[in-house]
Amino acid sequence: MERKGITIGGIIVFDYIKIVDTYPKVGRLANILNIEHSVGGAVPNTLIDLAKMDNSIPLQAIGVVGNDELGDYVLKVLKENSINTEMIFQQNEVRTSFTDDMIVESTGERTFFHYRGANSLLDITHFDFDRINSKILHVGYPLLLDKLDSADPEYGTVLAKTLAMAQQKEIKTSLDLVSENSDRFSKIIPPSLKYTDYCTINEIEASLTTNIPIRDTEDKLIVANFKPICFKLKEMGVKQWVIIHSPEGAFALDETNNFYMQPSFDLPKGYIKGTVGAGDAFCAGVLYSINKGWDISKALKVGTATATACLSKSGTTDGVKDIESMMKLYGKRKVKLIF
Repeated sequence: MERKGITIGGIIVFDYIKIVDTYPKVGRLANILNIEHSVGGAVPNTLIDLAKMDNSIPLQAIGVVGNDELGDYVLKVLKENSINTEMIFQQNEVRTSFTDDMIVESTGERTFFHYRGANSLLDITHFDFDRINSKILHVGYPLLLDKLDSADPEYGTVLAKTLAMAQQKEIKTSLDLVSENSDRFSKIIPPSLKYTDYCTINEIEASLTTNIPIRDTEDKLIVANFKPICFKLKEMGVKQWVIIHSPEGAFALDETNNFYMQPSFDLPKGYIKGTVGAGDAFCAGVLYSINKGWDISKALKVGTATATACLSKSGTTDGVKDIESMMKLYGKRKVKLIF
């Protein structure tokens, strides 16, 4: 069987985006100025980005939502983007995961209140490999997937076992993480890296996973540490590519351990309308490149262009365009001189 396309399993979220005049102290009141909503999380964001980039790619979603209005909405949006939803399971006993995203109008500062809900039920049994015909299985985000994060006596975690099963079926595996403020990285993430072909994460997640600092006391990138971090992630088990993205640029190690750097684009003042979804957009660019058989150097450019497009709109996927338009628009932009 010739495998085609991309399957993404993991987090599915309904986002309530609320613009407020101030963030109140405990017991105080703030005014909600505007309310928007959208789908969010690794599964919807990355798949919708891919669908917008190229509507000819077979795309498939795996996840759990509630049997409720929010779950129905998520399914509707995914289907509207021609994404296969046969393996999104609606459960009666729990509600669809959602996040209240509180944004202070004057500063853009965000505070998140998250309900894990149905995402906590996603398990290895939901990954029916007889119905996965894709070339790539991408999963995001461990640390928020309670069942998949749980211990497995042979593989370390249930997610690691899931990824191992995918590799046994000759499916390439890809992993993205979440920037959780905890000490759980060293316990939950390493088992999955042993069964990961492509690891695309941000600088915070890379630092927490390897215990190598990535920023100094003034919050500036420690550029010299990126290469050892990439090699450490390879030593932890990643088979093909390690890619670390940050606001300043991306750093990567390919399948033969060649090291690459891709600076971010130098954007005009006021260009950035929102940053939520940019990491998923970068991942979408990388996954698109893997699916096309492109090398890591081109993948970094595509990922950077896709993330840059995402930044131009406040919605998580609104800024992403078809691949030809994005590469023409961003291919000639100047890059930041940060290295």
